[in-house]
Amino acid sequence: MRPRAVLASGLALILLLGGCGDGSAADRSAAGPSPVASAPLPAEPTPSASPQPTRSTPPRRLVRPLPTKLPAGLRRTTGVRTVALTFDDGPDPTWTPKILDRLRAARVTATFCLVGTQARRHPDLVRRIVREGHQLCNHSWQHDLDLARRPVAEIRRDFVRTNAAIRAAVPDAKVPFYRQPGGRWTREVVTVAKQLGMRSLHWDVDPQDWGKPTAATITKRVRAAARPGSVVLLHDGGGNRAATLAACSHLITDLKRRYGIAPLR
Repeated sequence: MRPRAVLASGLALILLLGGCGDGSAADRSAAGPSPVASAPLPAEPTPSASPQPTRSTPPRRLVRPLPTKLPAGLRRTTGVRTVALTFDDGPDPTWTPKILDRLRAARVTATFCLVGTQARRHPDLVRRIVREGHQLCNHSWQHDLDLARRPVAEIRRDFVRTNAAIRAAVPDAKVPFYRQPGGRWTREVVTVAKQLGMRSLHWDVDPQDWGKPTAATITKRVRAAARPGSVVLLHDGGGNRAATLAACSHLITDLKRRYGIAPLR
């Protein structure tokens, strides 16, 4: 009977270990990439302080479903022949300076959609973006994909906090646009942005560079989809943007030749 007991114990241990896999990094990677428009941003640093008592935090409230179609009031084209380049999820200390170098070499300006936590961490990059003539866009405090579904007061606090982080770096900075993370717009988020003097900026060309395609694929997708007046969505933050950086030289040359590139007005 003893060998059977040992065998039974071994099987029980294997089953217990197998059940611990839910939510692990290996399980998540096996499930494939998340279908959102950027990789997770770095977590907020935890301040060093005495341990706090453990308590359960209630989930943040979602008060409305996503609409079945995009709401009215979104800016999706430039309204003129020239196209606009937009870069989301920065500023990033690795990729934003390199993207800025490419834009400066090509003598074009773009719109940078800044995440508040990133702007607070890297005010020097916010200053450089403004100094080199690029536009600013509020992209929420922490890239909350569900922000547009939350209470209106919470949406407003998020926008104000993000603009404050941008203006802490550049006190007189103009922030004329807001872009909802993941493009998950609601009528309420568009309304709050308008009340705070920001136009809601969407896009009409998305090469899905957040999914890490090759530079050649990014370039091909932009070339195929671009039209006069297009707003092109790209990323300078939220993950490794080497392919986006490599694609920039080719797609900028092509878009300049066909349509011209200019900031949104």
